[in-house]
Amino acid sequence: MHSFGYRINALLTFSVTILALMCAIASFSDNFNSPSPSSEVQVMKINWFQKKPDGDDEVSLTLNISANLQSLFTWNTKQVFVFLAAEYQTPKNVLNQISLWDGIIPAKEHASFKIQATNKYRFTDQGSNLRGKEFNLTLHWHVMPKTGKMFADKLVMPGYHLPKAYR
Repeated sequence: MHSFGYRINALLTFSVTILALMCAIASFSDNFNSPSPSSEVQVMKINWFQKKPDGDDEVSLTLNISANLQSLFTWNTKQVFVFLAAEYQTPKNVLNQISLWDGIIPAKEHASFKIQATNKYRFTDQGSNLRGKEFNLTLHWHVMPKTGKMFADKLVMPGYHLPKAYR
């Protein structure tokens, strides 16, 4: 008959094959999920808007961020990384993105939230391009699955303006 080592090898190979097949099915099943996240961001206050000594513009904002990202969670979702970015154009760059706030959502129970926060990261521009600038606030998310490829998308909220004068 077959040796003990041969039987263990066959059992291990069969187990790994079944595990790989289950992972592939789990990853494929995520294609049938059609998420419908929603978000709203309000700029409550401009704390300061100044020109720094090096000539760069800097803004501090107080934001009300509310989002419902529960539809992003399936049984294959490990966690969701979410961040809010300010996006605007300058004569030099077609797209400038500045991350203002971020967080990790570990479970579906935490995926519906309302927070008030100041920007976690500096909202600065190299030069004096922010005075009177129109910008979009964009909520980006990256869904990290237990198995399979990572999925990313965003929700753009246009129509925000900065003052024409420094404060």
